Amino acid sequence: MSKTKSKKITLGTKEWADSNVNCYSGCSNNCKYCYAKKMAIRFNRKTEETWRDMEPNHKAISKGYAKRKGRIMFPTSHDITNESLFHCLMLLKKLIDARNEVLITSKPRLNCIKMICNNFLKKKDLIQFRFTITSKENELLSFWEPGAPLVEERIQSLKYAYEVGYKTSISIEPFLDEDPFELVEKLVPYVTESIWIGKMNYVWAKNFDQNNKKFYENIQEITSKENLKRSVKVAENYTQSNIRIKDSIYNFLK
Repeated sequence: MSKTKSKKITLGTKEWADSNVNCYSGCSNNCKYCYAKKMAIRFNRKTEETWRDMEPNHKAISKGYAKRKGRIMFPTSHDITNESLFHCLMLLKKLIDARNEVLITSKPRLNCIKMICNNFLKKKDLIQFRFTITSKENELLSFWEPGAPLVEERIQSLKYAYEVGYKTSISIEPFLDEDPFELVEKLVPYVTESIWIGKMNYVWAKNFDQNNKKFYENIQEITSKENLKRSVKVAENYTQSNIRIKDSIYNFLK
């Protein structure tokens, strides 16, 4: 694995796809580290309280989509949830009917993934799933990603997509366990493409409850240079060649 990296941090959409599409504002996952949430609040599009309220972007949903160059990532600033599923399926159909290659990213809910898989089974060659599974511990998931599914449901979703023949990949970004490779071992059997490991870049630690102090102290240890160097070393010597380290880690270590 090459260690030569750009000094400029490359964000997920640029590392993973050529363009992206979204059709909702806000996300009920309400992840504490979410960059989209941070930007929406900064530019007065949402507040801390209203971010979790998902509002459909009817313009994005109703418009037509032509064939684009390269891969499209969908979605990037919200998730596919029970409340957004109907509109997400509408938009996905337009993208896929135009023969676009789509990277579907999600902290997956099993019923949503089953519906997507069943709807596009005949065109599954155009789809790759990238499921975000950041920890094997539900306590950590419930704190950092309070509205998202627990780890068991995410792994069930991965297994389902894999078993019906879809291309599958994983994002462990940000990794919330000190050693992300224990989680990697659980996921590898159901991954056909890559497993990406990234650090937490945006930590909202202002005015936190002292009862939650342990979570913030823990993430400081996880994102320390010592622990990140150890993780990179393990990845470089890993027997599975599909392990990928996000550019944000390499740039942080320079």
